[in-house]
Amino acid sequence: MLHLQIIEKQAAVYHCTAVVDFMEDRPLPHPAMKNDDALYEHVKNVGEVLVGEPNVHLMPLTMGAEDFSFFAEKTAAAIFFVGIKNETLKSSQHLHSPYFFIDEEALPLGAALHAASAISYFYRHDVNTE
Repeated sequence: MLHLQIIEKQAAVYHCTAVVDFMEDRPLPHPAMKNDDALYEHVKNVGEVLVGEPNVHLMPLTMGAEDFSFFAEKTAAAIFFVGIKNETLKSSQHLHSPYFFIDEEALPLGAALHAASAISYFYRHDVNTE
């Protein structure tokens, strides 16, 4: 495993030792985040009505951890993002970029998507909220 050798040798340069633990003998700290299929379709449909089908995109799979996955283990859940890519404001950088700038004009749209998804879900599923 070349990367382990590199880490050990780099530590030796500074007269240190390094230990790499991939925690393969322990459970992962976060479960995998999996959207509930029906809830995913519901939010996707609401988004398409709200902003138009061409403006709703499937996010590629990632290996990032997400603490929302603990919630999704207990009940039906779907995670979605409100994207911003306003070239005029230069808000096209990724969230963790030092150049990230939020286009606050997208915030009402995100609130509307959350509200419309919840209200239409309650309307279609006869959910008792008392």
